[in-house]
Amino acid sequence: MTSAQIDAYLRRLGSARPRQPTSEVLRELHVSHLRTVPFENLSVHLGEEVTLEEERLLDKVTGARRGGFCYELNGAFGALLTALGYQVELLAGRVYDGEGRLGIPYDHLALRVRTVEGDTWLADVGFGAHSHYPLACAERGEQDDPGGRFRVAEAGPDSAGACGGDLDVLVDGKAQYRLETRPRALGDFAAGAWWHSTSPTSHFTRSLICSRLTGDGGRITLSGRRLKSTASDGTQETRELETDEEVLAVYRDRFGIELSRVPTVRSRGLAG
Repeated sequence: MTSAQIDAYLRRLGSARPRQPTSEVLRELHVSHLRTVPFENLSVHLGEEVTLEEERLLDKVTGARRGGFCYELNGAFGALLTALGYQVELLAGRVYDGEGRLGIPYDHLALRVRTVEGDTWLADVGFGAHSHYPLACAERGEQDDPGGRFRVAEAGPDSAGACGGDLDVLVDGKAQYRLETRPRALGDFAAGAWWHSTSPTSHFTRSLICSRLTGDGGRITLSGRRLKSTASDGTQETRELETDEEVLAVYRDRFGIELSRVPTVRSRGLAG
């Protein structure tokens, strides 16, 4: 990243350039990212190509002022953290479904980040509703966070009975995803990004989502035309948007995304 790209990214987050890559700065950047850069899959339904190249990811986040899904958000955030002096490794994950089954390989991308103090954190700004702050990688006990009670645990055998030293990330006792501990390159995730962008069995091709953390610790989510606001105490308010103008206004005013047309789910006819 160039100095200008770093400054542009930090302006998007509303953050000043840090003097050192500390754990406290990482926490601040992490929660700022969740508040300002939405988790969204609009590219899938607008016919935009999802390309896992650093320049393209930075252009999308800082130039187009868009969000993305895990590969894009954590890919871009990892590039920023590296440029700020953190030691960053990309980790591949598989997401658990509602029945406890693991998804495809390279289903998710998360970051292992080492700070100037020598602390190692699991940072993830690309999972939607998740921890507001990074999780301590080496801690095996409960970690309280505004997003819930998290735990990083040694994973048991997989479906084939193999134990590979993987880690399970749990919230409130429920497993969210399983991480390999071997570092990967950004290009390794291209097949996973393609599958999630094209397969009719991927939840990303079957639904529209745009979501971000709010300043008070709540969340705002637009799913198609359904706008849901969740307060920090868990209370929710939901309403249906009736016109295209309302939808475009919410994207613009609540998520900072300027669109010329309303995206619609386009899963039919996509190749698996």
